[in-house]
Amino acid sequence: MKKIFLSFLLLLSLTPCVFANEKIPEQENPYLLLEAFGTAFQTIRKDYVDPIEDKKLVESAINGMLASLDPHSGFMNKKSFEDMQVQTKGEFGGLGVEVTMENGWVRVVSPIDDTPAFKAGLKPGDYFTHIDGVAIMGMTLNQAVDKMRGKPDTKITLTISRKGEKPFDITLKRAIIHIQSVKHEAKENIGYIRISSFMGTTADGVKKAIEDLNKEIGKDKVLGYLIDLRNNPGGLLDQAVGVVDLFLDKGEIVSTRSKRPEETLKFTAKKGDITNKKPIVVLINEGSASASEIVAGALQDHHRALIVGNKSFGKGSVQTIIPMPGYGALRMTTARYYTPSGRSIQAKGIQPDILIKQAKIEEVSSVLDRYSEAALPGAIGEKEGQKAPHLQKKKKENQDDSKEEETKTDYQLERALDILKGISIYKGN
Repeated sequence: MKKIFLSFLLLLSLTPCVFANEKIPEQENPYLLLEAFGTAFQTIRKDYVDPIEDKKLVESAINGMLASLDPHSGFMNKKSFEDMQVQTKGEFGGLGVEVTMENGWVRVVSPIDDTPAFKAGLKPGDYFTHIDGVAIMGMTLNQAVDKMRGKPDTKITLTISRKGEKPFDITLKRAIIHIQSVKHEAKENIGYIRISSFMGTTADGVKKAIEDLNKEIGKDKVLGYLIDLRNNPGGLLDQAVGVVDLFLDKGEIVSTRSKRPEETLKFTAKKGDITNKKPIVVLINEGSASASEIVAGALQDHHRALIVGNKSFGKGSVQTIIPMPGYGALRMTTARYYTPSGRSIQAKGIQPDILIKQAKIEEVSSVLDRYSEAALPGAIGEKEGQKAPHLQKKKKENQDDSKEEETKTDYQLERALDILKGISIYKGN
């Protein structure tokens, strides 16, 4: 433990030297600050009411430094680091929801398709306030996530705060999360491709989806492609770049810029559009984050796709995983994403070219029934002298149909398909 502590102090003490060529604002002597840290560390060890492990103190101190910077930075202990490595391979245990920390609560970025969180109806913007009755306020994001993970088939109760509703509890059953990040379907002559996250094989999955759709529909008969990125929390940068590269012949895809200009990275497209320049519509919403926004922003800036739906989440920061052998890893924000035109995604998101809010389909015939013959005072029924008995029944049937239609109909998707058909007609396909 002494070795960990000395290494930690050495890391902090070397920090001013790493950026020796940069202009550092005037600040207190770091060695005096480290002395204050050492004093606090020893005081806690000596006088805290309960015994506490040195390792826990040091890990908490590191995490506290990182968590104070932004919601996406933090410390992962050895177990959390191993869990993260498993997650990026596309299989892990838990609830299947991408979260962040906001105002002391856990905020849902988006649920992942076909997971317990998705099936339970969790929505982007929901807040978790309690886990199994224990308040989240005061926990770090990693601590909250660790509590949400557990053995498959075990239950967990979350208290949800949702805008416009009273807080409510929801019980979920944990599961091994198998992520199939790409699904596709032929919708008449349009190739529909759903990308739920950006995992290690997502770009290859999109390429195969296009090839399969071309065979199913007929390459010359495909009117265009609809890329659905709604509730996609992001993932691996190289996979987002790979997906965009499938649709561009040339040009910048995205750049990352850190505090040092010489470390700016630019990713550019290689020649070759796999769709042969067929029309593309990209569907986004408030749950589309990070890598999803890179894809939407790049295709929008190159005028290669029409972006429809709601404004995206606005996570335009780059986190670097810095391993600490034997102890875990630092997850630290090191740069920001910029679209090809130089737009920062951070806290701004991608504005759709056409705003399409999700809507509920409601039956209006019940209103029109008021002006039908059967609704008139004293109207004769099927037998003379009877009121029309079918009216109330008809209303009930309409209401049931409306509920069924509301469940089945994806308004945003239907409008996006209509837009893509219109573009195809306009271009003479």
